Amino acid sequence: MHVPLYQAKADFFRMLGHPVRIRVLELLQHGPVPVRDLLADIDIEPSSLSQQLAVLRRSGIVVSTREGSTVSYALAGGDVAELLRAARRILTELLAGQNQLLSQLRQADTAEPAAPATEGLLTDRGSPRPTL
Repeated sequence: MHVPLYQAKADFFRMLGHPVRIRVLELLQHGPVPVRDLLADIDIEPSSLSQQLAVLRRSGIVVSTREGSTVSYALAGGDVAELLRAARRILTELLAGQNQLLSQLRQADTAEPAAPATEGLLTDRGSPRPTL
């Protein structure tokens, strides 16, 4: 069965769509990491980490190796690290744009004149209500 390229891309990004998987990939950018170190860096139950590592392993973007009783994981290729760097660049630009918009909104708030104190105190005829 032939899967369209856009569907394969959507499936790939869906596979990446879990915070623990992204964190694991970030930690693996600098080389192989033993599972015990991943557990120390990610606040997650061992069984949950194992599930997320299995998803990444099945997708082919990480590989595992065993030395004695130590299992380590590594990125299968450098392209994943480049994808994470690209995501950081994109997010940096998006957040910078949001900060700029927020700054403009704050400036607009301080530039607007304050509402008069009598606003809402007018009678139906438009004259101020007497103070009691």
